[in-house]
Amino acid sequence: MVNGENSEMQSSYNEKDKIVLELMDSTDSYLLLMNSLSSSLREGWLELASARHSMGASRISSALFDLKSHSAATTLQLNHQDAGPKSEESHFSLCKWASSESPKSCSEEAKFEEDKLLQKKSNSPKVLNQDGSSSSEVQEEVSEAPEATESPCTVEDQARKERIKSLSMFGVLVCPKLRAAQSSFETALETLVEVANKRADLLNAYDQMREKKESTTK
Repeated sequence: MVNGENSEMQSSYNEKDKIVLELMDSTDSYLLLMNSLSSSLREGWLELASARHSMGASRISSALFDLKSHSAATTLQLNHQDAGPKSEESHFSLCKWASSESPKSCSEEAKFEEDKLLQKKSNSPKVLNQDGSSSSEVQEEVSEAPEATESPCTVEDQARKERIKSLSMFGVLVCPKLRAAQSSFETALETLVEVANKRADLLNAYDQMREKKESTTK
């Protein structure tokens, strides 16, 4: 009986230690991310000031901003993950540099074209050849040959295109410092999402520790 109580207490202590370690680890990661965010923002502002000094105040000014309504090039998605029978964890993810020309992303458009092609192939009649293969299979092999040589619309290509397009309001030839500032602010935005996720982990670990403390005091 005594051994059972001791093992139960030891298990409870181990669980508390695990929660405390998770809380301390989340706090340390949160502070490191905040420091990285501050550094990225500082670099971005310094590079932007240097670009404005090189190109002139008239080239980099709020008067050049396009004030028309545009679809957001970068959006934030919130996903709820199951963290147990009574709680859920919120996870933020960044969808960067969506195409400004179409609300659909490049991958979605490719998926739509693929579905259309498959539907067209399924509706086309099949004619058997002498070797037993259907003519639709032969056409499929022929149609796949040129597709292999074409370069797919990758996410990185789309991002590069949107980065250049966003800087086009400052002229065709922009200062390299301006591109560096864009990269620094993009890094800061990514870090900010990581900060939000780490803060959610930190609050979740704190709630677990508080619930464990309240259960032991009762």
